[in-house]
Amino acid sequence: MTLHADDLDTELAAERTHLDRSRASLRRMRERAEVLYRTGDTISGDPFAAESLGVALSRRIAELADDPDTPLFFGRLDHSDRTEHADNAGTSFHIGRRHVTDETGEPLVIDWRAPVSRAFYQASARDPRGVARRRRYGFAAGELTGFEDEHLTDGEELGTASRILTSEIERPRVGPMRDIVATIQPEQDDLVRADLSESLCVQGAPGTGKTAVGLHRAAFLLYNHREKLRRAGVLVVGPNTAFLGYIAAVLPALGELDVHQHTVDGLVAHVPVRAVDTAVAARVKHDARMADVLHRALYGMLVRPEEPVVVSDGSARWRLSAEALRRIIDDARREGLPYATGRERVRARVASGLRRQAEARGESPGEAWLRKVGRSAPVREFLDTCWPSVDPAALVARLLGDRDLLSRAASGLLTEEEQDAIAWPAPLRTLRLDKAPKAAKFTAADAVLVDEAAGLVERTASYGHVVVDEAQDLSAMQCRAVARRSEHGSLTVLGDLAQGTTPWAAARWADSLAYLGKPATEVVALTTGFRVPGAVLDLANRLVPALEVDVPPATSLRADGTLAVRPSADATADLPAAVREALAEEGSVGVIAPDAAVAACGAALAAAGIAYAAVDDLDAAERVTVVPATMAKGLEYDHVVVLEPADIVAAEPRGLHRLYVVLTRAVSRLVVLHSAPLPAPLTEPAAV
Repeated sequence: MTLHADDLDTELAAERTHLDRSRASLRRMRERAEVLYRTGDTISGDPFAAESLGVALSRRIAELADDPDTPLFFGRLDHSDRTEHADNAGTSFHIGRRHVTDETGEPLVIDWRAPVSRAFYQASARDPRGVARRRRYGFAAGELTGFEDEHLTDGEELGTASRILTSEIERPRVGPMRDIVATIQPEQDDLVRADLSESLCVQGAPGTGKTAVGLHRAAFLLYNHREKLRRAGVLVVGPNTAFLGYIAAVLPALGELDVHQHTVDGLVAHVPVRAVDTAVAARVKHDARMADVLHRALYGMLVRPEEPVVVSDGSARWRLSAEALRRIIDDARREGLPYATGRERVRARVASGLRRQAEARGESPGEAWLRKVGRSAPVREFLDTCWPSVDPAALVARLLGDRDLLSRAASGLLTEEEQDAIAWPAPLRTLRLDKAPKAAKFTAADAVLVDEAAGLVERTASYGHVVVDEAQDLSAMQCRAVARRSEHGSLTVLGDLAQGTTPWAAARWADSLAYLGKPATEVVALTTGFRVPGAVLDLANRLVPALEVDVPPATSLRADGTLAVRPSADATADLPAAVREALAEEGSVGVIAPDAAVAACGAALAAAGIAYAAVDDLDAAERVTVVPATMAKGLEYDHVVVLEPADIVAAEPRGLHRLYVVLTRAVSRLVVLHSAPLPAPLTEPAAV
């Protein structure tokens, strides 16, 4: 049904009025929270309650922040009189980023995560789900400019032909990543709304929205399991700080502030990184076998008792035989406790054994006696000899610095050549096993080993849910670091095997999921690209057969966008002209170059008077960003200029995978400048 012009103007005016009323109500909700925050100490019974209320209210105030440039609602559902949920019959709901109510508590905007909102994403002409009309809104700078209706019960469904939907998907981007709540597609919605107990692995081709799916799932789970996840926590793990900065605004825009974000290096930052491994050493240290090597090294510190423990309490001497002590240690080993917990368990059982002797003699030793005996010098000496206290960093330093210990721990696990590759040239001069060494020059891979050792010594705190992006690049040992933090929670694993660029990148998701501790996790493929234009994706897809991974082919819904591959006598000299072309259009511009050429690119742009920012300058306002190829993963720009693909490929063993990443960062336009011949897969005919 098409509205007449007068009716359309009336409807548009009514929708604008509803938006104004919703904004006023959100402002009232925030002001009410601010009043309660200021007066909370007068209505709380004690200081602890006042502090708890203050924390909750300050969070609530932040959650109710309103961005005038972001619409409060993006859709509307008008239910028919006949719907499976009788309470919804004949009702209308505006769907938005958060819940807004009027003065009486009646909803003006329904949170997109609420059960009733699911029909906005899932209803279709074939399955209306009780929805008579679905409306989408067009906005410009926060102002409602138009709307588009689908009368589902009459068979009207626009899908991706929706002008408003496609314009929102393709909207030029300047600055950080934004949410996609207005454009979530049915297959994405199924993943976003998966239950908290369910772990998921999303194999997502470029532009399919896998990162957004993972972040929106985190927001959905926080909405539905708020108290549980507020206690247990939600963690997002990204490949680098630039990526984390790029996605940092998504969850706060959805009202979710209590999410921890880290790189893997940040998770395992127990020790300062002061050295760099050789390529061979790094590969060995990231191998799963190192977990067994560390376990052997740690428990190789245990010594079987040969002497009894004799303790005097001032009135009598009590004795545990060496045989009894050996049984205590063997029992603790079999229980599989963390090393430090096992040590304390042994201490407690030694003290209990001595107490039983005292009780057999008619004594009545209490808890104070038990604690005193457990801390007595003979018991301490026994523990320090037979179950010594171990610091994780000291264990790694001892292992790598002591060739004999390494040989014993790695026997049958690592070859002699592999042991030689990871062994330090000389041990530390002074090293206490119970204290982290200050002089050790640890590498990034060593830090992962220290984290593994820390997990052996004491149990690592586990989050309620962990989102891991670019997971295909994690090593077995890095996966284990993540697994320790999701032992009692679920995972959302995001990645693309075709974009694996590290030396240890996964070739199969089954391997990564096993190391992540969730081997039964379902792998779901997203293959429809919404952001990368078809011409750009077609070029990148020429590389896929050479990448030696089994991934479904990616397709794009977008026939727009432009691609230009330009031979050049001097690509760096021609760069400013290509950037000026991009700046003539709306949106962000990314210059992606081989790492060794980044400085020269910056100098060429500066000489041409073009302002630019470095990729790690998160506060920069410039439209142009110069990006080293190794930092491009996970980022996207409206216009991308790529320099010298052959040099990108030649720079590292998995250079073709890196180039695949680089070529798929463009949302609207891709220009490739090259003086060297293109890599062979790009010049060969596309596979049919």
